[in-house]
Amino acid sequence: MLVLGRFSYAGKVATVFYGGQLLFLAKMADRIADGAIVTFSLQVELFGLQMSWRFDALSWFFAVITLGAGLLSSWYASGKWGERFRRRGGNLWLLHVALAANVFSMLILLGSGDLLALFIGWELVSWASFLLMTVAGGRAIQAAMRYITYAMSGAMAILAGIVLLWSHAGGLQYAQIIDVMPQLSQAQVWLLVALFGSGFAVKMGLLPLHLWQAAAYAETPGPGAAFFGAISARMGLYAIILVLVQLIGLARLSELTIPFTFLDMRDLWAWIAVLTIILPTYTALRQTDARYLLAWHGIGQGGYMLLGVVLGDALGSAGGLLHVFNYATNQAVLFFAVFAVMFRTGTADLNKLGGLITRMPISFFAMLVGIIGLAGLPPMNGFVSKWFVYRSLMIEGEPLLFLGAIIGTLGTILSVYKLIHNTFLGQLRVEHVEVREAPWSMVAPMIILMLLIFATGVAPGLVLDWVALVQSAVGLPVVENTLGGVELASGSLDMLWVVGVLFAGFGIGALLFYSGGRTRQVHQLDNYAGGHFLTAETRYHYSDNFYAGLMHLIRPWYRGSFVWLESTLGSLLGIAASLMQRLYGARHPSIYLLVTVVATLTWVLL
Repeated sequence: MLVLGRFSYAGKVATVFYGGQLLFLAKMADRIADGAIVTFSLQVELFGLQMSWRFDALSWFFAVITLGAGLLSSWYASGKWGERFRRRGGNLWLLHVALAANVFSMLILLGSGDLLALFIGWELVSWASFLLMTVAGGRAIQAAMRYITYAMSGAMAILAGIVLLWSHAGGLQYAQIIDVMPQLSQAQVWLLVALFGSGFAVKMGLLPLHLWQAAAYAETPGPGAAFFGAISARMGLYAIILVLVQLIGLARLSELTIPFTFLDMRDLWAWIAVLTIILPTYTALRQTDARYLLAWHGIGQGGYMLLGVVLGDALGSAGGLLHVFNYATNQAVLFFAVFAVMFRTGTADLNKLGGLITRMPISFFAMLVGIIGLAGLPPMNGFVSKWFVYRSLMIEGEPLLFLGAIIGTLGTILSVYKLIHNTFLGQLRVEHVEVREAPWSMVAPMIILMLLIFATGVAPGLVLDWVALVQSAVGLPVVENTLGGVELASGSLDMLWVVGVLFAGFGIGALLFYSGGRTRQVHQLDNYAGGHFLTAETRYHYSDNFYAGLMHLIRPWYRGSFVWLESTLGSLLGIAASLMQRLYGARHPSIYLLVTVVATLTWVLL
C-alpha cells in the first residue's frame, strides 16, 4: 500500500489482497479444526528472549473477523466514497496505508507465541490505530492524542506485568507462564491481574478507562470507523482471554477475594462488564451525531462479550465469543449505513435528518438489520449471542448481573430506535428531496453483511462450531451446539424453529392486511402525528431533542461522574509526574535512584 496507495485502484487491490489472506486462513481451517497449533518458521531473538508466532483456534477466530472487516472496509472505500474523499482534500493514500497497517499489526498480535511478541504486536496496533485516527485531521487529531495517552499508560502497565512474570518464570513463552503460575502467591497474582487487566481494559474501553474511544472512532473517516467499530477494541478482549483466562485461569481469579466485600476477582470483572454495558449505552442515547451514538454502543457491547467470557461456563463463554463475531457484523453494517447517509446528505446530525427511507431503501434495510442485531432481537445473529449470556446468568444464579444486562439491552433498543427513526422515518426534509441511494461500491458491502447477519442468526451453528474450538483451545467448557443453536436440559434454542414461526406470523399478518380491503397510496409528506394530519405544507419531524424527558432525568449524574473520575486520574498522574520531575532535578538524584532500584529489585525478587 505504501506504493500502490497513491493510485486510484489502490482500494480494489487492497480488497483483493485481504481476500487472499482470508483464503490463506481458510486453507488453515482444517488443521485448526483438528485442534492443531499452526506455527511459523520465523523466530526472532531480542534481549536474549526467543520470539515466535503461531495460530491456534483463538487467534484464527479473531484473525478471520479482522480480515473480513478489513476487506469490506477497503471495498467500501474503493469506489465513489474514496473518489469524493480524495476530491475534498482527504489523503486516500494515507487511509489505505493506515488500514493495511492496522490489519497487519493485528495479525502480528493475534499470532504471537509468547508475551514479548504479544507486547510488540500490542504496541504496533496502538500506533497503527493512532495513524488511522489522525487521517481526518482537525478534531480527529485531538481524539487520537487522547487515545495514544491512554494506550501508552496501558502499555506501561502491561510491560510491568511482563517483567514480573519474566522474573519468576525465566522466560516469556506461554508454556513457561502456565507452569510458573501455581508457584506465585496470591498477592503476586493480584498484582499481575491488576497490571494486565488495566492495560487490556484500556484497549477494550472498559469502565472507567473508556473515555477515549467514542471520539477516536467516530472522527475516523468512514471505512476506518467501520473497521475500528467492528474489531479494533476486541484486541483487548483477545488479550484478556489469552492472559487472564488461558494463562492465569478463571479458577485462580475466583481465589482472589476482595477485602471487605463478598466478591472475588472474577465477580469484579463481571460487574465491570455489566457497568460497561449500562453506562456507555445510556450515554449513546444522548448523542445527536449518529457516528458517536454507534461508537458509544461499541463500548457497551464489549461488556456483553466480557461478561459471557468471565462467567466461564460453556453457554456463557460461547455467548461472549459469539458476540464478538455478531457484533462485528452489526457494527460494520451500521457504520456503513450512517456514512452512506453522510455521503448523500453531508451530515450525521440526527436532528437534521429523517424520512430517507424512500430515497435510500437499501441503506435503510442495512440499518434495520443492524439495529435488530445490535438490540439482540430475532431473527438476527445478535439475539443468539445475547440469549446465551442471559441464559447462562439465569442458570448460574446471577439475578443482579442479569438485571444489569437487561437494563443495558433496554437502553440499546431505545437508542437504536432513535437512530433509525431520526434518519429514515418521519417527514422527509425539503433539502433531501433529491437524495438517492448510495453507489453500489458502498451498497455491496452492506448487502453482504445483511446476508451474513441473517444467515448466522438463522443458523448460528455455522459460527458456533468455531466458537467451540476456541473454548477448547483456551481451556473453557465446550458448548454442545446444533445448526440452529443449542440443546440443553435446562432449555434449548433452535433458531430454525424461531425464525420459521416468526416468518409464519409475518405471513399471516400480510394475508390479513391484504385481504382486509383496498389500500391507498399516499405521498410520504402526507403524514399523521399527535392527532394532526401533516402535509407538504405542514412540515413536522419529531427528532430534535429525542427522549427529552428521559434525558432530563439521567443527564446530570452519569456524565458528570465520568468527567470527575477522569479528572481525578489525571490529577493523580500529574502529581506522580511532578514528583518524578523533582526527583530528576534534585541535586543528588543518584541517591533517590539507588533507593528506587533497590526497592524495585527487592519487590521483584521477593
